Amino acid sequence: MYQYTDFDRRFVHARAAQFRDQLERHLRGQLPDDDFKALRLQNGWYVQRHAPMLRVAIPYGAVSAAQMRTLANIAKDFDRGYAHFTTRQNLQYNWIPLARAADVMDALAAVDMHGIQTSGNCIRNITSDAFAGVAPDEIVDPRPYCEILRQWSTLHPEFAFLPRKFKIAVSGAKEDRAAIGWHDIGLQLRRGDRGEVGFEVYVGGGMGRTPIIGTLANAFVPWQQILVFIEAVVRVYNRYGRRDNAYKARIKILVKAEGPKFFDAVNEEFRNILERDVDGAAHIVTQAELDRVSASFTTPAGVRAQAEPQRLGDDSRAFTRWLDRNVRGHRVSGYRAVVLSLKRAGQAPGDATDEQMHAAADLADRFSHGELRVTHQQNLVLPWVQASELVALWQAAKASGFATPNVGLVSDMIACPGGDFCALANARSIPVAAQITERFADIDELNDIGDIDLHISGCINSCGHHHSGHIGILGVDKGGAEWYQLTLGGSDGNAYGGGIAGATPGKVIGPSFAADEVVDAVEAVVETYRGVRAANERFIDTVRRVGLEPFKTAANAVRRSTAREAA
Repeated sequence: MYQYTDFDRRFVHARAAQFRDQLERHLRGQLPDDDFKALRLQNGWYVQRHAPMLRVAIPYGAVSAAQMRTLANIAKDFDRGYAHFTTRQNLQYNWIPLARAADVMDALAAVDMHGIQTSGNCIRNITSDAFAGVAPDEIVDPRPYCEILRQWSTLHPEFAFLPRKFKIAVSGAKEDRAAIGWHDIGLQLRRGDRGEVGFEVYVGGGMGRTPIIGTLANAFVPWQQILVFIEAVVRVYNRYGRRDNAYKARIKILVKAEGPKFFDAVNEEFRNILERDVDGAAHIVTQAELDRVSASFTTPAGVRAQAEPQRLGDDSRAFTRWLDRNVRGHRVSGYRAVVLSLKRAGQAPGDATDEQMHAAADLADRFSHGELRVTHQQNLVLPWVQASELVALWQAAKASGFATPNVGLVSDMIACPGGDFCALANARSIPVAAQITERFADIDELNDIGDIDLHISGCINSCGHHHSGHIGILGVDKGGAEWYQLTLGGSDGNAYGGGIAGATPGKVIGPSFAADEVVDAVEAVVETYRGVRAANERFIDTVRRVGLEPFKTAANAVRRSTAREAA
């Protein structure tokens, strides 16, 4: 993990002190709401439906055991005993009183954490592959580049007030586990013919009202020049992006409207920055800087390649299922990366109690050299687990509710908090997620169904990434009542096509469903798949082979049946 320097720590503590002064002046009535709003947003503080919400930055998903314990203590001492891990590898609290906000920021600063770049129209928290540095299919470790991007973009004076929020994701592996095609800028690390490192750059992806996959802007930007190229992209966006209409302000709209003209402007700006670099103003990444940052991302002391165990020590069906679903391969022989599932009955997807966060920290210390990762799928990962300790880890994870063997299955869904918390939501996500978890509780049935990405959003802002779900559920408002649209065939890229080539938005399969119909409709879609799939064919492949019509017919039959019962 990246180790904060003295400068980093002074900066974060100064930021916390500034926020305390701003908050105290606001509470005394000396700083009006509108003036304070801009300041609190720059530190991750929102005002939601019922209470303030704090979003804590976890850059590229890396968090230490010590940091996780602090997050747990904040949940216990300042919130209602739990927190929510998001698709952007952040953490959210939903019930912290505003009067105690400065104390929370001090607690975060004490462990090198903050809320910067989690809100506002700036470059947001940089995200990446949760298995970076340990994945067997890794081309180049993206973490040093993510950290360089984070440092460059934090408080960049030119990009503090963009037309809209701006999201960057980085992947360094053959399989895209960072959903780069769905970001304002998606970066794929590559190696050239001579082994040189560079970036394939995609621009203009995004969800919301207009789901669009990013367009290839440059097939190979040398790593030394990547900040310059990104700066050129964001400058052009900052100059020409819509500021008169929030719904049309994202860079995807500008790219779609201008087409080749946009990329011509970017390439011209890119050349101009490089040509005018007579005084070192261009952000060229030096080898010395890359080496300095990379020094934080070495293999932990004590991790050494070892022979693979002949037997893991437990042949039970339960352990084998967990091994198949929650345990990944590793670049170091004799090691594994293990997913701690945050999807289980009785809790919202991505939620963890303070006790569970403490337990996760304990597991990280005991089994993973004190390191955890937050995934895009709202789970946690232990990246440095010896294969010989998998049985002991499984037993300990079971005791804390982390061992549900459902990673990649229907119940391992992505979901936003929805209308239970968010003032923007049209419908609740959590009750639907709970009903789906209950309906698909049988592990044998889940494994027979196989891999399905199911994503739920409470509104068109798409915080639950419904567009990229093999099955997507979108909450909509109809006359003040909660209704839900179903989409099929979406993908974030990792499950089909081996990367961004497989990323695609799902398609709506008809009118929306009432709240008491939507889970039946999902079940009808799944049962249709089971009836028409070929041998060993995944859900996404079946949908693309047979088309939407059989699934649409099955889902509509649920609606008609419900209508008859109501009559």
